[in-house]
Amino acid sequence: MATLKDIAKKAGVSTSTVSRVLNYDPTLSVGEETKKRIFEAAEALEYRSHKKVWTRKKGTIAIVNWVSESEELNDLYYMSIRISAEKKAQELGYDFIRLYDQDELIDQDNLAGILAIGKYSQHQVKQLQDKELPLCFVDFKPQGDVDCVLVNFKDAIRRNIDYLIEQGHKRIGFIGGEESFSDGTGNWIDPREKTMKEYLKRKRLYSSDYFQVGEFRVEDGRKNMLKILDQLNKNERPTAFVAANDAIAIGCLKALYEKNIKVPEDMSLIGFNDISTAKYITPSLTTVKVYTEEMGSSGIQLLHERIQDGRDVTKTVITSTKLIVREST
Repeated sequence: MATLKDIAKKAGVSTSTVSRVLNYDPTLSVGEETKKRIFEAAEALEYRSHKKVWTRKKGTIAIVNWVSESEELNDLYYMSIRISAEKKAQELGYDFIRLYDQDELIDQDNLAGILAIGKYSQHQVKQLQDKELPLCFVDFKPQGDVDCVLVNFKDAIRRNIDYLIEQGHKRIGFIGGEESFSDGTGNWIDPREKTMKEYLKRKRLYSSDYFQVGEFRVEDGRKNMLKILDQLNKNERPTAFVAANDAIAIGCLKALYEKNIKVPEDMSLIGFNDISTAKYITPSLTTVKVYTEEMGSSGIQLLHERIQDGRDVTKTVITSTKLIVREST
């Protein structure tokens, strides 16, 4: 595990700045570029050593992100996937260009393939397909025959609930997130929220009062946790929560601290993704590890098979998850 000192050295800042950034300290005044360096350093130091990088280049891959650079700082999940994809591309001998706006593809020529990270509307999918290049989606499966890399969210959510029930919890809540396609044509439905409701109903433990949904950000996690705490009496509140991502979970921790609710003595909390920040906050966050390194790497590997081997059979890679138990449960 990388230390704060390791991250500070790689990012070129002080360890105290690293600590406050990783804990999403709202009183810290640093620029987005500094935050980005710190988060990227923390994520990069988590990865395994990669193989020797090819020096003979095979072409250029466009890595398209559905979020903006600033939004990427709010949810390190996509940053982590991107970093691993860039490393794998270099390892296999490809150059890459990083795009945060799909429209920028219009001016790109002589590409070998496209890796699309995130959620895309059918219109956006068609625009990508119209480039008639090897194409792979990561964290999204559009309609039709196209390569993609996905996460088994359903099993992860069920495992979380089973774990909390084994710990004696009967009142289990959920703080989720909503995301909209960047072209404004609609919302993406999070399978974590859907599975939470279905599985809790099956266990006869579901209550709509225990569910709140906002954006996948720290501040939304804080606000939605406070909303549930303020609406329910102490003896009616959930004794455990699952958050749809680690950023939301960190916001939940801040709200619980404000209300003098001890974690995990009074309230248990599980996050999702296991971003690098999860282990550095206090208390360290129990979370579902999503293998983002494998996701980004697998996406590039699928493109490589199309580009170099001429594979024409569509593939879907589904990655597993693992519950990482730390101090918040």
